[in-house]
Amino acid sequence: MLKEGDKVPSFCLPGIDEEVNEREICIDEFKGKKVILYFYPKDNTPGCTQEACDFRDNLNLLKEMGYVVIGVSPDSTASHKKFKEKYGLNFILLSDKDKKVAEMFGVYGEKKAYGKVTKGIIRSTFLIDEEGRIIKEWRNVKAKGHVAKVIETLKSLEEKQ
Repeated sequence: MLKEGDKVPSFCLPGIDEEVNEREICIDEFKGKKVILYFYPKDNTPGCTQEACDFRDNLNLLKEMGYVVIGVSPDSTASHKKFKEKYGLNFILLSDKDKKVAEMFGVYGEKKAYGKVTKGIIRSTFLIDEEGRIIKEWRNVKAKGHVAKVIETLKSLEEKQ
């Protein structure tokens, strides 16, 4: 399981880019850039829609701070395309159908929802620096207010530099 300080290994997944084109997208395309990589359970569900729209609404600020946003879920690229179009999402969505990347980050496993234990994606976010190293992680987060917390952390990281 990857954690803070680890270098993210190369991986490629089918995805939908900012221009809503379907293509294979590799993490190595973002070397030299700062990345917010977030994992979410499912397109078009209340929490996932809230989180995606919060990233959408703050994307200009995040770009000004030098970040690229990438969302990852097990949904198909067809589902991602509809999700992006329905909510005007302006960032990349990747399809991790076999959950290999989610497992690599340790975000696929048992979780409790409505008192029931199920297996699935554990909502989590990772900040990755220009060298491809994880500099901050948030695991098992609540969708509401999460993006604001990420931005708060980014601002404090900037102040330290």
